[in-house]
Amino acid sequence: MAAVVLKRQGLGLLRAFMVLLGVSALCSVALGTRRGNAALDQRGHRHRHPGQVSLHRHRQRAGKEGQVLHRSKRGWVWNQFFVIEEYTGPDPVLVGRLHSDVDSGDGNIKYILSGEGAGTIFVIDDKTGNIHATKTLDREEQAQYTLTAQAVARDTMKPLEPPSEFIVKVQDINDNPPEFLHGPYYARVPEMSNVGTSVMQVTATDADDPTYGNSARLVYSILQGQPYFSVEPQTGIIRTALPNMDREARQEYDVVIQAKDMGGHMGGLSGTTEVKITLTDVNDNPPKFPQSVYPMSVSEDKVPGEEVGRLKAKDPDMGDNGMVNYRLVDGDGMGLFELTTDSETREAVIKLKKPVDFETKRSYTLKVEGSNPHVDPQFLAWGPYKDEATIKISVEDADEPPVFVAPSYTFEVEENAPQGTPVGRVHAKDTDVANNPVRYMIPRYTDVEQFFSINSEDGMITTTRPLDREAQAWHNISVSATEIGGHHQDTKVRVNIRVKDINDNPPEFATNNEVLMCESVAPGKVIETVSAVDKDEMAHRQHFTFSLAPEVAHNHNFSLKDNRDSSASIYVLRKGFSRLTQDVYYLPIEINDNGFPAMSSTNTLTIRVCSCDSRDTILSCNVEPYVLPAGLSTGALIAILACIVILLAIVVLFVALRRQKKEPLIVFEEEDIRENIITYDDEGGGEEDTEAFDIATLQNPDGANGFLPRKDIKPELQYPIRPGGRPAANSVDVDDFIKTRIAEADSDPTAPPYDSIQIYGYEGRGSLAGSLSSLESVTTESDLDYDYLQSWGPRFKKLADLYGTKDCCMNDVDDGEDS
Repeated sequence: MAAVVLKRQGLGLLRAFMVLLGVSALCSVALGTRRGNAALDQRGHRHRHPGQVSLHRHRQRAGKEGQVLHRSKRGWVWNQFFVIEEYTGPDPVLVGRLHSDVDSGDGNIKYILSGEGAGTIFVIDDKTGNIHATKTLDREEQAQYTLTAQAVARDTMKPLEPPSEFIVKVQDINDNPPEFLHGPYYARVPEMSNVGTSVMQVTATDADDPTYGNSARLVYSILQGQPYFSVEPQTGIIRTALPNMDREARQEYDVVIQAKDMGGHMGGLSGTTEVKITLTDVNDNPPKFPQSVYPMSVSEDKVPGEEVGRLKAKDPDMGDNGMVNYRLVDGDGMGLFELTTDSETREAVIKLKKPVDFETKRSYTLKVEGSNPHVDPQFLAWGPYKDEATIKISVEDADEPPVFVAPSYTFEVEENAPQGTPVGRVHAKDTDVANNPVRYMIPRYTDVEQFFSINSEDGMITTTRPLDREAQAWHNISVSATEIGGHHQDTKVRVNIRVKDINDNPPEFATNNEVLMCESVAPGKVIETVSAVDKDEMAHRQHFTFSLAPEVAHNHNFSLKDNRDSSASIYVLRKGFSRLTQDVYYLPIEINDNGFPAMSSTNTLTIRVCSCDSRDTILSCNVEPYVLPAGLSTGALIAILACIVILLAIVVLFVALRRQKKEPLIVFEEEDIRENIITYDDEGGGEEDTEAFDIATLQNPDGANGFLPRKDIKPELQYPIRPGGRPAANSVDVDDFIKTRIAEADSDPTAPPYDSIQIYGYEGRGSLAGSLSSLESVTTESDLDYDYLQSWGPRFKKLADLYGTKDCCMNDVDDGEDS
């Protein structure tokens, strides 16, 4: 629309100008839209509605008659301007034109535009006041713009009119399709729902202007999912369209919903969304056993609690709706079998409740019922929600161990019965069809001491030795029965054997305590009442009698009275007992029982005399010495002990000193005293004897290398003697023999020098004494006969060979010369 400033040409001119402006606006809209005559008419009609031009007249009247009346200066007259969105033409869209009544058309007026989008989106011709939109507008981004217009002098930029605001609205077109902002959707509806049951509601949004035309008026329709579901066109509510939709047949449905604007007419924009609808389960199916009859088998050797078989009723429902409970309702095996439910697999488990016997009955029948615990009342008429099946159980034969005719046995045998006395017989039989014979035995671990034996064929138990009831009154053993043939299975039975008592133990005192009696006891007083016990079984009529032993029957100190109740009283016959005279009395008493045969024993009662006060309270029962024996005083005893301690200390000190003076075990080189001691085995040559040998030969050659041998032990390792020349047995070269022995001793590192032997071939000069050596005698004529050395034994054999051979040889030489 255009805003116009009206001049004073009168009312007719004003009307004409308004029409002109309306036509101009229509032309501008037609040029801007180019969308067809229908759109042009619709827009133009809206432009020509009331609210286009607003006139404000301000008149001044003359205060006095004859004064000329002038119209006051008028401001802007505005309308709301409209521009269509999404215009894509080559030329800018003319929005409207501004004009002021002060504009004479000479170009002195300048129009200025400011506000939202001024200069960027909206531009104004400062001379003509024409406003154009230079950019494509989007109503969904901004629906209207507020601008300010003002007329100023071009040369001075001085405002000629006060500024005034006007609004440019963006007119909507259908350029946005409907959108489902929350898709895809997921919905659930119970199976078997009635037609028209609401599933869910979907809603689409359209960004176009809902107040203008049908651009935002949506209509919903279903593109996929028929004939199962439908949708309400105006609300978008999805409903079931078919009855009895079964989840077990199909559980999920993919539905596509479309929303179309323009009221669903042709040319409208549309949007779609997916809805995944899942049917939830209801209990509409009863349980059903796949089979009407289930065959099962069980071996007769199975123990109670073992599983026989399983069965399961199928229910296509889910969760609690598909849960099945089982129970036994009929059959001849209800007492022998039981039924439980596996919590994981939901199977009915048949278990053995009691043992079955193939020889007694070979087959059983059970009837099982499976039912739903949770039934929906809505579908109760579809029932019944249960089913039945028959179980036929056959008993299989097994090789069973023998069975004793009694669960346990109890026998009796008298004690001291001789070896081989029968005790009792056990009997077992093979319950199998084969009826194999049975062999008996007593496991040794039940009869460790082997008191009994059993006949392996007939089961007769006998004793192997006399039994003592007092040592062991009961014998608990086991007997094993094993079938001959088959799998050699065995079974055991408990046998309890009671040893019957005979009177084979004499009675004895019940207690063996001493009797304490005061010295001042009065005659006739009872000092003790004795009773007896018997290791044999005490029968109700068992009775004991008491009497003094014959050797003391007439004593003057004590007497005995049998009370005839298996007890006896001891009386004092005299007074004047004294501990100093006799402090202990021994009274033998004979006890007899009334068993068969009767047994008796003599038991001694000890009576001790004690000192008592005037109230017969015992003070002491020990013998106290009245005269102390002569002895040493305490001081003398202490002196004797002190002397003994001193003597012991001296002995210990002496021993310690002797150990300190003891020669060390290791010989050190610097302490070797053999350098100052010369040992001669032969006569020496005086002062010059020290020149005859080197003292270094006495040193241990190993000592120089750091090895110091022990003198108190013998070396463990023996080194072989280095080979060397050894003179013949009949050799007369004593010097070679001695050198050989010295070389062997020097070459042995393990031989400590316990002794040192030096042989001198040179005795030295200047000795005043004559020579005592016998070494030189071999060169002189001698009348000595050394043949006696042959009789001295093997130790002197070498000397005998040396000297005896020499003489023989020399004699032979002399005889040759003489001849």
